[in-house]
Amino acid sequence: MPTYRELLRTPEFTPFFLVSSVQVAAATVSGLALATLVYAATGSPLLSALSMFGASFSQVIGASLLMSAADRLPPRTATASIAAAFAVGTALLALPGMPVGAVFAVLLCQGLAASVGGGVRYGLLNEILPKDRYVLGRSVLNMSAGATQICGFAVGGVLVSALSPRGTLLAGAALYAAAATVARLRLSRRPPRAAGRPSVTETWRVNSLLWSSGSRRRLYLGLWVPNGLIVGCESLFVPYAPAHAGLLFAAAAVGMLAGDTVTGRWLPARWRRRLPVPLLLLLALPYVPLALHPALPLTVASVALASVGYAASLLQQEQLMARTPDAMTGQALGLHSCGMLTFQGVGAAVAGTLAQHTSPGTAIALTAAASVSVTVLLALGAGSGRIRGPRRPVEGARPAPQQVSGT
Repeated sequence: MPTYRELLRTPEFTPFFLVSSVQVAAATVSGLALATLVYAATGSPLLSALSMFGASFSQVIGASLLMSAADRLPPRTATASIAAAFAVGTALLALPGMPVGAVFAVLLCQGLAASVGGGVRYGLLNEILPKDRYVLGRSVLNMSAGATQICGFAVGGVLVSALSPRGTLLAGAALYAAAATVARLRLSRRPPRAAGRPSVTETWRVNSLLWSSGSRRRLYLGLWVPNGLIVGCESLFVPYAPAHAGLLFAAAAVGMLAGDTVTGRWLPARWRRRLPVPLLLLLALPYVPLALHPALPLTVASVALASVGYAASLLQQEQLMARTPDAMTGQALGLHSCGMLTFQGVGAAVAGTLAQHTSPGTAIALTAAASVSVTVLLALGAGSGRIRGPRRPVEGARPAPQQVSGT
């Protein structure tokens, strides 16, 4: 099995890693600042949740119309341009007196850019790393995202208090600009991975082929829906515990980091095939008791334990790659990224709406219960109570590695 040392010796992986990590840091501090700003201005849990994750809704537009661009744009140019666009958009969000409607218009544009960015980023990683190191590389990115979020939410909470939410948004914009600079100066120029111009027709053609397989459909739904609902739970941390939201976000990042570390580096193949469903259940169940508002240490422990379950997505992505032709890998990963982020927006909307009519704690518990129900239904639909792994090894499939918060 490849080692971390071998990975770090791979040319271009280090600048790629830096670009990804800085973007995660920028998204972390600016997301917390924006949610705090919107909640202070409106007092609405729904708008606060949507300000942090609602841009994900535009991912479905990008997945439907723009995704063919992920393989048809020069990777370095696309990566740097998208980071620069986020820098400009985040700086706009810091403008005083900006109406809430204008805030969400900016978030919509950022989401459209991000919809292409996921496919560009992971397709580029597939070019930088040899086939047998892709999984480990993706695992390292997830681990870095978890560690960056731990620091980012902690630092973000301090910055919100010290600089104000708007000052923190400007700090996030500066981080995005730094990521754009590193991408432009340190990544090599490469031609597009596929010939031809991006088009809606080509996007639909490849998406239709990817969606035509029943096993891939179940994997996509398993990657999108349970995860998205739990992100909806996280989107209520600010109204649930205004004084401790940064701590809860950091606890979630700690749990995700632990799960990704163990799963990506040490989990044997026989366990990788069996664990997606148990991990998805772990992702949701610890949130149910939050309806009772336990003491803060128990709440933090529940959030950290639940977030270990995010490692399920690494195992499911391995299975997805095993079922996807090489020529469609970039768009397949981009479709996964867009769908995941879209359902994170859906989860935030669902949880926020429930919180408007009940309370943040009740909404978290109900949303987590919905995640459990979806996981069970998908497992039963697979015909064996679990999502199956590949029946034979496939070159380029990963052992187990977004952030997604995430990231």
